[in-house]
Order: sequence, then C-alpha cells, then structure tokens
Amino acid sequence: MSLATLLLLADGRLPSGGHAHSGGLEPQIANGRVRDIGGLDGFLRGKLATSGLVSAAFAAAACADTGRAAELDAGLDARTPSPALRKASRAQGRALLRAGRAMWPVGAIGREPHQPVALGALAAAAGLMPAEAAIAAAHGLVTGSASAGVRLLGLDPYAVHALLARLAPECDRIAAAAAARSGDPVDELPAAGAPLLDIGAEHHATWEVRLFAS
Repeated sequence: MSLATLLLLADGRLPSGGHAHSGGLEPQIANGRVRDIGGLDGFLRGKLATSGLVSAAFAAAACADTGRAAELDAGLDARTPSPALRKASRAQGRALLRAGRAMWPVGAIGREPHQPVALGALAAAAGLMPAEAAIAAAHGLVTGSASAGVRLLGLDPYAVHALLARLAPECDRIAAAAAARSGDPVDELPAAGAPLLDIGAEHHATWEVRLFAS
C-alpha cells in the first residue's frame, strides 16, 4: 500500500466535484432533523451504517475486479431507489473518473459509472487494495457531509473535525466489513437502505433554490 496514494485519493480537494454535494444533509437540515453538532453526529452514523457500508463494499469489489464494473453498477442501481440519488452518484462518478484519469491509467468501466464503482476502479489503477478503496469510500462519505454541515449550519469547524475524529474507528470498522466481502456475488453484497435519504433527495431535486446539487 502507498499511504500517500491513499491520502491523495481520499483528499477532499481532489477536483471531482464532491464539494457540490451534501450527501443528503441539506434536505435533512431543511426539515429540522439536523440542527446542531449532535444531529450531525447521528446523521453521519446513520449514513455510515447504511449507504456508507454499501458504498464501501462496492468500491472494494470494483477495486478487487474492475471486470465486474458493469455488474456492480447495475447492482448499485438496484440499491438506489431515488432517481435523484442515482443521478447524483453518476455525476460524481463521471467527475471522479475525469480527475482520476489525469493521474492514473484507468481502464474502461463505462461513461458514467456510480461513484463507488469509479472510486474502486481508480483505487485499482493507483495500485491500492480493496481495503484501501473501502476506507476512501467511508471516509469520503462522512467528510463530505460534515463539510456541508459547516456551510449549511455555520457549525464550528473545530467541533466538526473533533466529531470526525470520534467517527474514525467506525469508518475503519465499516471499511473492514465491506472489504471482507469484496469477492461476494453482487446480489450478496450489502443492500442497507436509508428511506429518509431517498425521500429527502426527491424533495430536494424540486427546489428552485438550494446550495448543493444533492
């Protein structure tokens, strides 16, 4: 493993468009479910246990075998009932591939793959292992929404990063569980759902004014 390469892949400054997405946080703030650092804690823990596990597992599986990209992409479609979330995931996957191909020789995995599939393919091209791809997926999921929380709620960034530090062991646990299943058939990979995220995403997509794309 190259630690520097993993840090580069997980860096929030990677020009992959992630800063334009709140990971479902914006609608949850608007409907009053997240108001403060405690609410953000609960939101991030819930995301890690559901969509975080799914994303990490699919990123690890794509890293383990990029030849499964199309099958994994279809599996993620089946696990993403919200059209708005499917659109957001594919937009982020497309942007991530563009950034990744400027750094590493990434093989063909489709024009607009879901973000976890693109992440796994990039990790493989960079010489990383499935466990590292899973870590990057879990880490990116929480840090992206946490950064959005600072912007949307005006939270203290020091307090938010203290929260991220407390969540680090949970990220590691989720990533390890996901990576352990990287060779499973697609239908047996995690399929944990978060209905409120799906509902919130559909409402969010109808807003005329919003800070984030999703």
